[in-house]
Amino acid sequence: MKAVLFPGDRRVVVVDRATPEPGPGEVLIKLRASAICRSDMGLYYGTPIVGGDATGTGQIVPGHEPAGEVATVGPGVSTVKVGDRVAAYLAIGCGHCSWCQRGYLFLCPKWKCLGFDVDGGDADYLVVPEGNCLPLPDGISYEVGAVMTDMVGTQYATQDRLEVSGVDTVAVVGMGPMGSAGVLIAKARGAKVVAVDVLDDRLAMATRLGADAVVNSKETDPVAALRALTGGEGVDVTIDCSGNPAGQNAALDAARKMGRVAFIGESRKTEINPSDQLIRKLLTVIGGWYFPIWQWPEIARFVVERNIDVAGMITHRFPLGEAAEAFRMFDQRLTEKAVFVWE
Repeated sequence: MKAVLFPGDRRVVVVDRATPEPGPGEVLIKLRASAICRSDMGLYYGTPIVGGDATGTGQIVPGHEPAGEVATVGPGVSTVKVGDRVAAYLAIGCGHCSWCQRGYLFLCPKWKCLGFDVDGGDADYLVVPEGNCLPLPDGISYEVGAVMTDMVGTQYATQDRLEVSGVDTVAVVGMGPMGSAGVLIAKARGAKVVAVDVLDDRLAMATRLGADAVVNSKETDPVAALRALTGGEGVDVTIDCSGNPAGQNAALDAARKMGRVAFIGESRKTEINPSDQLIRKLLTVIGGWYFPIWQWPEIARFVVERNIDVAGMITHRFPLGEAAEAFRMFDQRLTEKAVFVWE
């Protein structure tokens, strides 16, 4: 089979590998779609943000947003069968700790991440545990299913915790693919949505996806603009997807008193003023990171019933053989959500 590897220093190679065999309790998936994520760039640069010792070897196949068709099942598999359409849940847990038992496999102390610790979906075939198979309803394509496993799932779980509803004005800061998903989910939950970014083309996409208003934070003060749109009160909910200190501070400052804020964009260090930005505003601030596995049926049903245009987030599709060009363009922000596809 063909598989992508990152030798380091922004190099991408497509190699021939033996097709893996599923072991007991495992499933072999024939890939149909595998989405590129901004966190893949850490592997591309040689500075991954998650993963253990295996991650930096250059021998792990990337791709933590895959979907495809079950090709073979290993001994003892009973909940999926050959021919099933599935996406793959990226977190592999121990299965026994309290976090795994509650469905939060990505909080397991011993968790491994698809595409970082173990081989991911940027290959013709992928082996995952039976329990990591996420059924795809008929109304969801492989491409949409792949994108849903991270961007849409994370936004759905985060906004569910924030209790976003039709009475809210929601500002989404940072309109990369995660921010685009934030617009889609907030609109589907009935909120008024304002998109914030420094790039006009990303703001134009936000408008196409349903944003009610946009703010170019390179041209205007985003906090002042968001307050002006809300009668001086500030927005009910802000969701930072930028991971940028300026964006994170704007998210805190633009939230109204007793508002809610989520940080989703990855960030190593940000300086804030807790007294003025959090304490004296009585803000609720949460971190948003992936979704518990039990929530998948709810997420899939929400996407289908609300007719959410997840495919509208995808700007480029590539065959696996063009992986080097796909990652180069994604790195240079010449694409938004990009997906490898198999005919």
